[in-house]
Amino acid sequence: MGYKQRIFLLILLDSLIVSTAIFIASWIVYPDLSFAAIDAMAITAIALLLFHHLFAFIYKLYHKVWAYASIGELMAIVKAITFTITATGLVQFFANDFTIYRRALIVTWLLHIILIGGSRFVWRVYRDRYMQGNENRKRTLIVGAGSAGAMIARQLKNEQQHTELLPIAFADDDMAKHKMQLYDLPVAGSTKEIPDLVKDLEIEHIVIAIPSLTNGALTELVAICNSTNAKVQMVPKIEDIVSGKISVNSLKNVDVEDVLGRDPVELDINSISEYVTSNTVMVTGAGGSIGSEICRQLMRFTPSKILIVGHGEFSIYSIDMELRQKYQNSEIDIVPIIADVQDRKRIFEIVQEHNPRIIYHAAAHKHVPLMEYNPHEAVKNNIIGTKNVADAADAFGIHTFVLVSTDKAVNPTNVMGATKRVAEMVVQDLATRSNTKFVAVRFGNVLGSRGSVIPLFKKQIEKGGPVTVTHPDMTRFFMTIPEASRLVIQAGTLAKGGEIFVLDMGAPVKIVDLAKNLIKLSGYTEEEIPIEYTGIRPGEKMYEELLGEDEVHPEAIYEKIYVGKTVEVYADHFNELINHFNQLNNTEIKDKLMKIVFEEFEEKKVGSIN
Repeated sequence: MGYKQRIFLLILLDSLIVSTAIFIASWIVYPDLSFAAIDAMAITAIALLLFHHLFAFIYKLYHKVWAYASIGELMAIVKAITFTITATGLVQFFANDFTIYRRALIVTWLLHIILIGGSRFVWRVYRDRYMQGNENRKRTLIVGAGSAGAMIARQLKNEQQHTELLPIAFADDDMAKHKMQLYDLPVAGSTKEIPDLVKDLEIEHIVIAIPSLTNGALTELVAICNSTNAKVQMVPKIEDIVSGKISVNSLKNVDVEDVLGRDPVELDINSISEYVTSNTVMVTGAGGSIGSEICRQLMRFTPSKILIVGHGEFSIYSIDMELRQKYQNSEIDIVPIIADVQDRKRIFEIVQEHNPRIIYHAAAHKHVPLMEYNPHEAVKNNIIGTKNVADAADAFGIHTFVLVSTDKAVNPTNVMGATKRVAEMVVQDLATRSNTKFVAVRFGNVLGSRGSVIPLFKKQIEKGGPVTVTHPDMTRFFMTIPEASRLVIQAGTLAKGGEIFVLDMGAPVKIVDLAKNLIKLSGYTEEEIPIEYTGIRPGEKMYEELLGEDEVHPEAIYEKIYVGKTVEVYADHFNELINHFNQLNNTEIKDKLMKIVFEEFEEKKVGSIN
């Protein structure tokens, strides 16, 4: 039915109800009504008709979608009818020698509410009862009978023709809600009873509707849901719901990041603002996973200028466009710079021209097996590139230089880890003789970064498997990209010079458990998507370590940030390699790197560098 036809029919229906209701009410209240009174009722009917359409226009009764009518729409009807009756009563008072037929008007008010309101809601009742839409809708259990769960339930019931989910019941741990109903759906049990509810109610789909759930609680809840054969989805977390509203269109699959992610760290806003706000900041490797997220986090603190430096044209273009679009109304000067950290002259020119207050050096080659095959490139990018940027910071008196390092720098068994440890030695050496505060921040793998296992696993699952894992006992530390980036920024404000900050990565995770979780969260079983073991790749360690117990100060200097104890550094250890690495073959470079790193541990006493 078209818009104009619908409006015409509603006006016609209302006119019929309003015109006749007063006579029905008069007959009920005054069975022996005189002809004079009937004339008065005719005038009343005309007044009712005019005032009804006036207030119907004011309260937009003809512009509402009554198929989704609720309390708000009912209140609009009540207000329009109440004002109509009140205005008509005034007309009666002046037209009938100060006489008001009160009882007739009261009954008329009731008849208007019943007939006009009922005419609107009957369509919704019919639609909910008899227009079921897709008969193959999946029986859905909503976890959480709070405001988010209620909104999801309401929308699923209203969108029957446009969604494949059919809400059946709620699960909630609030015992006061048990055996109660919300939108005609029972609160059938607690979250611990989900496996039984799924079986008894033949549930095919579970929606977790608790956006404020902490990561630890979410992990436990997802494990319970995954013990069933139902597909699991969830509403976005509170920090992702900018509009303050939740809709069925915002439901998302539970990702490994949701399960493994930890509670967010509260940043020291004042200290970061002192460093960043209204200052120039520079990020190298700004197109990478960590570098780009550091840029996003820094923009929240409104620097006067941000230098996004990187070698990859498209990656720098992408983060540049993203920041410009999001902060188009700000006065932050976003400067995209294509530059290779190996180009010493170019790096010096950039630092001299823009004079940043703080440099976050995230540019590096990080892929372990690739660097085993290309050790010369690892030395050039990770060591010489770091030295170029660090020397520029020293030469032009930059306030703080933060090196983004890795847990693979600890007792390294591979070229990538060894070059990152030497990069740490470069900045530690400069810290002993420079006015610039040089620090390194060391952490493990970040979830979802380019080259990490999760994107690889997702692609393998999309192709139908198998998912390849190197070894059943392989473990790694994991952290989300936003958390790692926030802690890197925070660590920069804690710098005194020469420290290696170590981020608390939590408990290590077995890679095979990660793969199993991802398969399950993708809606498959291990029979459908098998796991294959391929063997440890060149340079890989079975276990990663951030620092040994005797190599880190026991007290965190900030939430999840520790200061590591490191050995005394001598520049001769790495300068010889920098000057002569081109004359060495792959094997000789690896041997030289390992000699530098392990001589450091064997010959020097471990002690604090503060």
